[in-house]
This record gives sequence, structure tokens and C-alpha cells, in this order.
Amino acid sequence: MKKIFLVCTLAFLVFSCKDKSEAAKKIEAVPVDLKLSRFDKVFFETPVADLEKMKLSYPEFFPKDVADSVWTNKMQNTQWKELYTEVQKKYADFKSQKEEIDAVFKHAKFYFPNTRLPEVVTVISEMDYNNKVIYTGDYLLIALELYLGKDHDFYKSEFPAYIRQNFEASQIMPDVVTALSYNQIPEDANKNLLSQMIFAGKELYIKDLLIPDYSDADKIGYTPEQIQWCQENESYMWRFFIDESLLYDTDPKLGNRFINRAPFSKFYLEIDNETPGRVGTWIGWQIVRSYAENNNVDIKTILTTDAATIFNNSKYKPKK
Repeated sequence: MKKIFLVCTLAFLVFSCKDKSEAAKKIEAVPVDLKLSRFDKVFFETPVADLEKMKLSYPEFFPKDVADSVWTNKMQNTQWKELYTEVQKKYADFKSQKEEIDAVFKHAKFYFPNTRLPEVVTVISEMDYNNKVIYTGDYLLIALELYLGKDHDFYKSEFPAYIRQNFEASQIMPDVVTALSYNQIPEDANKNLLSQMIFAGKELYIKDLLIPDYSDADKIGYTPEQIQWCQENESYMWRFFIDESLLYDTDPKLGNRFINRAPFSKFYLEIDNETPGRVGTWIGWQIVRSYAENNNVDIKTILTTDAATIFNNSKYKPKK
């Protein structure tokens, strides 16, 4: 009996690997070679006298209602120049990142055939951590000033540690996928905590597909220790949500307690300071993964299925 089980297990692994390799071959064959424009270099290396030439070359990046003085002041400002220098130290060559972005879009075209292939444009923007990467279809804008490393001097007095944590180069691809995900996941009509958890979990599941070689920590923007905390406390967190009847609660404060970026999650217990923020997002991810594993459905079905149906058919059981 043991021998039969072993043979079946090995056969399953062989066929699983074969299926994965076939998918990988198809993804690799998707023709993607995105154009890269280093607008950050163009902007800060162009003489002020040639501003009009630059505006003609990049009209989309110079709104007509913005006075030229705004651009010339930025081009000559000492602090902006210092920031540009720091960006060039780290990203003088963007070749490896561009190859990774190509790979992301190969995966995106495989799973979402209607994905538009953009021009990749690196910029130095306004330190807006809510818009580190913007995908418009025509362009993929990447604000390099927000990927210099969490301990960079430019950040320490401006951003709290839980925000700086994701100012690493390893977050560029996860942020690219986040930007791509905005157009893929429909809003759920329900506004309860479960719907918010599943919505966030769907975005992370897209990362499972588009950047499969990245760690769970990088996908969600946690440290390895924070991932470990969630794994070790998964059953306790789930029991709290059940005992407090929070899953179908529509209290708007629940998003800030368990879904949105925060230094820690808010159970209103002594352990709060030990927790990472967004633990509801992490659990939502595990529910979506469980649904995908236990149901023969494609990614489109997963993303368009409502939260209650996903949860009820996920067979989700928190690990003890």
C-alpha cells in the first residue's frame, strides 16, 4: 500500500512539474520587449535653455496649465539635484529591472491577454508613496526616488518606519503588479470586512501569478519576521475575527484596523505592538489561495467571483 501511495505521489509531482514547465514555456514565448525611457536623466541633464525642446519631446509630462518656472526651478534646485545624484548612484543602469518588467508583462499577457504593453518611464517625482508606480496603458511610470533603500538619509525624517520599509529595490516589481491589478479586480458590492479581505487577497494572488519567484514577504511588503508572525498566529487571528463577528461587519474603521497600511494591526489587545499592519489582507490572501487550490477555476473567475462565494467554497482552514 505504501509503495502504491509513493508511486502515485511521484506521478503527481512529475505531471505537476510538467504542467508548470509547459506554462512557463508559453509565458517565455510571449513577445514582450518594452521601450524604456529614462526621463529622470533627461529632465535633470537637460540645460534650462533647452526646456522647450524637452517639452516637445515629452509633451505628456508637461501639463499646459503649469508655468515653465515650476520646471526650471526644479531643474536648478539643489535638493532636487542631490536626489537625482542619489538615484543615479543606485539606478545608473536599469537593465536588470527592465528585464524583470518585461517578464512581468509576459506573465500579464499570458493570464490577461488584453493587457496593454506600455512604455516604461523612470521619473523622479514628488515622494508620493501612494503612487510609486502608475500604469496608464500607454505608460508605466516608476518613481525611482522611492526605491533608494529604507535607511536612506532622505527618508528618515520624512517617513515612519512602516512606510520606509517598502522603499527597497525589491519592491519595484510588486508595485508594478499592484499598478497592473487596479484594472483587473472589480469592486464587491458588499463593504464588509470579508469583502475587503478578499479584494486585497485577489491583488496578492495576482502577484502569485505574475511574480511567482518573489517571496511572500516581498509580495505583501512585509519583513520575513512579519510573515512568520502571521503564520504562527493565523489560527488565533481567525478565531478573533469569528468570535468578534467581524467578517460581515461593515464598520468603516475595520479597514484601518486590518486592511490598510499601518504600523500594526488593531485588535485592541496587548499583542497589538507585536503585529504587522494589514493582517486582514494577509488572511484574505490565504482564503483566495485556498479557493484557487480547491476549485477548478481560471483567474478571471477568481477575480470576478464575489467574496462570500469565494469564502464559502474555499475550504479555508487556518494553520494551527
